[in-house]
This record gives sequence, C-alpha cells and structure tokens, in this order.
Amino acid sequence: MQSPLFGFTETQTQERYALQNPQLLRVALEGHQDVLARKGSMVAYQGLIEFDGEYQTQGQQRARARTGEALDLMRCSGQGTVYLANLAQHVHIVDVDHDGLTVDSAYVLALDSTLHWESIAVDSQYGISGSGKYNLNISGHGKVALMTSGQPLMLHVTPDKYVNVDADAIVAWSTSLRVQMQAQTHSSGVWRRRGNTGEGWELSFLGQGYALVQPSELLPPQNAVIGGGAAAQFGMGQQGARGQNQGNIFSN
Repeated sequence: MQSPLFGFTETQTQERYALQNPQLLRVALEGHQDVLARKGSMVAYQGLIEFDGEYQTQGQQRARARTGEALDLMRCSGQGTVYLANLAQHVHIVDVDHDGLTVDSAYVLALDSTLHWESIAVDSQYGISGSGKYNLNISGHGKVALMTSGQPLMLHVTPDKYVNVDADAIVAWSTSLRVQMQAQTHSSGVWRRRGNTGEGWELSFLGQGYALVQPSELLPPQNAVIGGGAAAQFGMGQQGARGQNQGNIFSN
C-alpha cells in the first residue's frame, strides 16, 4: 500500500502537550496528572486511557446557571496518549502562570486538571449584556490548549498603547489587563450594527499584557447536522449554523 497519506505520521516528542499538525493536539498521560478535555474532542488514543464526565462544583453550577459561561469537560486519565481536535480549528498551547488567562469557554480544547477556573463579568459601559459579557478566568500553573478559527493575531497591550477588539473576534487575554466593553453605536438600539459598517460591540484593553484575536467573528457550528441538505445545516433554525453561532455568542 502506498500513498502520500503516510507522510502524516505521528510526531515523536517528550513534551506532554504537542501539536501533531495545526489542528490536532497530542497529550501524553503518565498516570500522575489527568487532562481535562472538551467533551467529544477525542479523535484517537493509544494505551490504557479512561474517559469520565468531569464533576462540577456547586459554585461552578451556580455560575453556569447565572452566566451561561462554563466548561463542558471530560476527564482523561491513565497511561498512554490521547489525540484531541474540534472542527479542524487551529490549536495553540499556552502556559498559564501567576498572571492568569481570561478566555471565552468556547475556545478551550483542553487544560491541566491542576488549573482553576471561575466565571467573571466583563465591564459594560451601558450595563447591557452582549457578546463577551461573561468569560472564564483560568489561574494556577499549567497548560491550556486554545482553539481559533484560522491563524490568530497576538496583540501586545502596553500602558501607552491600548487595543480595541471586536467582541466577537476576541479569544483570550491576560487577566491583568483592564477591560472596558462598549457598543459601537450612537443610538439607543445597541443591538443594531453601527450604521451600515457591520460593527457592534468592542472591548478596549488597557495596561500591560496580550490580547489574542482570531480572523473570524463567528464560531464554527458546534453541533451541525450532517445530511438533510443545506437548509438543515446552514439555515436559520436552532440546528443551523446561524443558530449555533450567533445564538451561542449572545447567550454568553
């Protein structure tokens, strides 16, 4: 049997987290530390690996009911290697340290079980909920695997150079940054895109740190129906791409 496909073989490495290609993450498990992964993100594994639903504390359950922001995770444990991916999104490995990381839960693929997370509110100039109103603050020491639609842009924020980002394109930022959420509109109808520019909510970042932006303002459909024609997959209903993307965005 011969094929160019044999060029896509496993990348050998001693690293616990390692990218096999831009869209596929390999995590090595050695029994002493579990990894928490996005539910349904396992595409393959080797060795003796167990997958269990991750327990949520009462505080996390209350926060989810109040904010809609949470991590739907499974616990991967054992001895071996697990391969993770989600809708062919680009995967990026981040080391979380004492500075912390603030991220939209929709962009988390996996993280070390030693890390802690909680829901936080993003300040709104108008006091009105919108995209990015609630996010997750991840703290501790460990690794997080983030996802983006396409290759992202990492913007450096300094005290003399603040950054404005479309609220639908921001993925994550340094927790140390000060954030102001505002609607790009001069009317009372803040949900209406400003004039005919198509621009709506934005986040302003000030301080010292970084902001990660993806080249897309919509999530890919998370539970798109396979088959059933274009109307089922890309229509206006709950299972369509519009319902999966914009519905999720404005429920955060």
